[in-house]
Amino acid sequence: MRGKRTKKRQRKPSQVSIRSGQVEFVKVGTDAWRWRDVYRWLLGLRWPQFAACVASLYVGLNLFFAALYSLEQGSIAGSTGGHWFFDYFFFSVQTLATVGYGHMYPQTLYGHVISTIEIMTGIFLLAAMTGLIFVRFSRPIARVVFSNSIVIAPLNGKPTLMVRIGNENQHSMVEAEFRIMFSRDEPLIEGGNFRYFYVLKLHFDRLTVFPAALTLRHTIDGKSPLVGATIESIESSRALFLVSVVGIDPVLAASVQTQKDYTWRDIQFGHRFVEIYTEHGGGHLTVDYGRLHETEPAE
Repeated sequence: MRGKRTKKRQRKPSQVSIRSGQVEFVKVGTDAWRWRDVYRWLLGLRWPQFAACVASLYVGLNLFFAALYSLEQGSIAGSTGGHWFFDYFFFSVQTLATVGYGHMYPQTLYGHVISTIEIMTGIFLLAAMTGLIFVRFSRPIARVVFSNSIVIAPLNGKPTLMVRIGNENQHSMVEAEFRIMFSRDEPLIEGGNFRYFYVLKLHFDRLTVFPAALTLRHTIDGKSPLVGATIESIESSRALFLVSVVGIDPVLAASVQTQKDYTWRDIQFGHRFVEIYTEHGGGHLTVDYGRLHETEPAE
């Protein structure tokens, strides 16, 4: 229409922070939040954080309904005169849990309407929390421990990068796959740097059964991107190593995955991992997980 100017609604730039290992990515200009993300956020919380969130929601919801009941004095029968708000709060607790001890009950139309709404809210809340708790308990966890450092030392006369990993489950992981991805900044002919990614070739990258602990090894030969690498060059190129393990939990028959990243600070040149296996004969081996991170100077 003439004489009217349309104003575009300006959206504030949103930011989303995602931490991947030791690196934090801040996404700018993307959708910051959606209602479906609440489910993933709740599943991602640790158990103490999840319990605190549920307790806060439960108490807050009962306070909210207690405030609604208090808008009409006398809507709940059996409440005392001096501590009416506490009576409404505990009546809300009983209603939300569908307990109903019988001492207090709604006696007006307003009280019946609010209690009906609260009962419906409690049914939905109980179903949602039951589902969340079930998923958190039933979700498989890899429980793979990674060595605190990466070591580079001669192995069979050749410089080799090594990472030690251990299965902490009380059963073997099956169809396990291992990968080490190496990334760094490299200069371009046109100027500036570009981030390159390499999948390091391992002596073995999969096992049918992964029962205890093992060492992943990458030989630094002529085809390796780590040829001639030093601690200084790794630091200046902002190099990053990402070690990942994917396998199947045979008890739950579900796929599990975990990873750990390493920077130049986590690399030890001229060191190797100490031996953690002790053979007792008859096919009996002892694995000392307490020494899984220990290293020693290589000969």
